[in-house]
Amino acid sequence: MPALATGTKAPAFELKTLEGKTFSLRDELARGPVVLAFFKVSCPVCQFAFPYLERLHEAYKQTGYTLLGVSQNDAKETAAFDKEFGVTFPVLLDELGRYPVSNAYGLTNVPTVFWIAQDGEIELSSVGWLKADLEELNRRMSEAGKIKPMPLFASGESVPDFRAG
Repeated sequence: MPALATGTKAPAFELKTLEGKTFSLRDELARGPVVLAFFKVSCPVCQFAFPYLERLHEAYKQTGYTLLGVSQNDAKETAAFDKEFGVTFPVLLDELGRYPVSNAYGLTNVPTVFWIAQDGEIELSSVGWLKADLEELNRRMSEAGKIKPMPLFASGESVPDFRAG
């Protein structure tokens, strides 16, 4: 089953953060749109993508949306990944071995990123690395904060258009 498509209602869920706090999608959507970025620490495309997601987080963290990682690893491995790749946005732990949220969202590959509108509808569903989808996230985040989009890629930085997840 492929990842949930745009226009689909996002499945509600609750997961624990690395710090052990309970996160509820329903509660967070009451505050604004939510970006879910599913990953596995051993995935080279996730390792490539997450520093760019961190750039977006740093640029827009005060602007009316929530960015969350959803790890398919245990807390220790996830914390090491966050440290190595500079991830400071909150990360949730999908239940190791069962992956109930990953399965509910139809994941077949990581990274998979969803933009979930405040009404719970998935408006962006991206599997693997697609530069155009990250640029779309940049646009949506700037719109959520009612600010001008920031440059996501540095001048001269070699950024591929596509990398399979």
